[in-house]
Amino acid sequence: MSFRGGMNEFVRQAARMQRKIEARREELKAEEFEASAGNDRVKAKVNGALELVALQIDSKLIEEEGLEMTQDLVVAAANAALAKARETIDAEIQKVSGGLKIPGLG
Repeated sequence: MSFRGGMNEFVRQAARMQRKIEARREELKAEEFEASAGNDRVKAKVNGALELVALQIDSKLIEEEGLEMTQDLVVAAANAALAKARETIDAEIQKVSGGLKIPGLG
């Protein structure tokens, strides 16, 4: 396999791509992703750094459904929001990398 411009050019392009990926990851940290569970009675919001930043729980939920069900809904909403964030991040990184999966860059 031969690279136009040789191995040095390949390494430069890989470094450039890595900088673009890291810049996009930083931008995505500021974005927020929300998901809900239990007919919107529990809402979780995470950021692009995959941190839970907000949680809303219907005030009557524990009374009506019980603590165990409420806890399950909190976990479900948080996991759904995290999944949305991961999917978006992965898609955005694929755009930047042109779909290439180079170890250490994506």
